[in-house]
Amino acid sequence: MTIAPVPRVGIIVVAAGSGTRLGAGAPKAFVGIDGHTILRHALERVFAAPSAQVVVVVPSGREGDALSEALEAAGERRDLVSVVVGGQTRQASVQAGLGALWADVKIVLVHDAARALTPPEVFGRVVASIDAGRAAAIPVLPVIDTIKRVDGAEVVAAVDRSELSAAQTPQAFRRDVLERAYAEAVADFTDDAALVAEAGHAVAAVAGHPLAFKITTASDLDRARSLVAAAPIAPAAARLEHDVAIPRVGLGTDVHAFGGDGPLWLAGLEWPGEPALSGHSDGDAVAHAIVDALLAAAGLGDIGTHFGTDHPEYAGAHADVFLARTLGLLGEAGFRVGNVSVQVQANRPRFAARRAEAEAALSAALGGAPVSVSATTTDGLGFPGAGEGVAAFAVALVVKA
Repeated sequence: MTIAPVPRVGIIVVAAGSGTRLGAGAPKAFVGIDGHTILRHALERVFAAPSAQVVVVVPSGREGDALSEALEAAGERRDLVSVVVGGQTRQASVQAGLGALWADVKIVLVHDAARALTPPEVFGRVVASIDAGRAAAIPVLPVIDTIKRVDGAEVVAAVDRSELSAAQTPQAFRRDVLERAYAEAVADFTDDAALVAEAGHAVAAVAGHPLAFKITTASDLDRARSLVAAAPIAPAAARLEHDVAIPRVGLGTDVHAFGGDGPLWLAGLEWPGEPALSGHSDGDAVAHAIVDALLAAAGLGDIGTHFGTDHPEYAGAHADVFLARTLGLLGEAGFRVGNVSVQVQANRPRFAARRAEAEAALSAALGGAPVSVSATTTDGLGFPGAGEGVAAFAVALVVKA
């Protein structure tokens, strides 16, 4: 069996806007164009572009709707989809999307779902520009209308339109450039290219497309509806048989040395009187190995991707926080946990008396999925046997929900 490579491109589809100017009484991305929503049409074009991880950013409470739309549009590429909740501003929403990208992603595209009819070739153009060595690239169209500068009701002067272009999305960036620009941002910008330009990077322009217009007003929606009526989304082929949910297995491992502050936390339990493990969080090697195994099974990166030292919110966090968030990530990607088995290698603490308690705590944090825990002292061999720390190895099984 050939295993598809992890994409080096990630596409953040921003669909968290309220759509006030559209006046449709619902978040803009979930307004219908025909029998499908603006978001669905946008994702159809996204998945017709070259393979990429796709992160959809939506308003709180719309995660399930968005995931259904994304999985339907993705087809066989559904393993590449995740959904996250956006923030109060566009920048906050894009930043939420950045946090969900896998470690292997090196090129980031930010695309407005409201530009629902953007042809797939525009995605290819901006990626090609980054591959050619540019830090950032955006699609643009020349301004064809005569532009005037006005003051109130009076025309002040004409503007030379030869120097003007209308910016569109998707906008593409080297990941390190975009993440650094976000980390250093001190103001809100109208788009990500402006943010990156403010950080000192040149932004390349590539050819945009007239179909990449933004659906903002009722007249824009009417225009989109007339265009789609001529080329609707083809219905999915009906089949009598059902896809078989093939289980996926992941391996995870973690090690931590003794020497942390406070009590020992291991396998989701506090161990009074035992030396603590050092680490960014509570050093719970058992919980961290389980997280790594689950993420690996679902193809969602690793623990460093989602819980690393660049995520200060997890400093000092315990197993229930890590496992609940991991369960959420799997659910957003369309997976559920089958079971988990984890082995602890350590001289201390002694697990025999609390094994059932540990299994119950870990299982509860994973929504009731079975978790089994075994332990060994390694007969005094290696750093666990020497009493220097704890190692844990986990195997997890997940299946499509």
